[in-house]
Amino acid sequence: MMHNVCSRTEKIIRTIIGVALFGLFFLEGGWAYLGFLGVVPILTAIAGYCPISHLLGVNTCTMKEHHA
Repeated sequence: MMHNVCSRTEKIIRTIIGVALFGLFFLEGGWAYLGFLGVVPILTAIAGYCPISHLLGVNTCTMKEHHA
């Protein structure tokens, strides 16, 4: 079962952090390589899935699961 990162607030925070980190890519020096790390939070916000949250058992989704 995939855990969702469906909290809208969490998706916005992940996107902001990802864009800020990706902005480091355009700087000169050693910080530019850290810009590639910005892709990770952006992708987790788009996909709605975070493998680390899944491993830790954290689920921020406020929707309740209905079992049929």
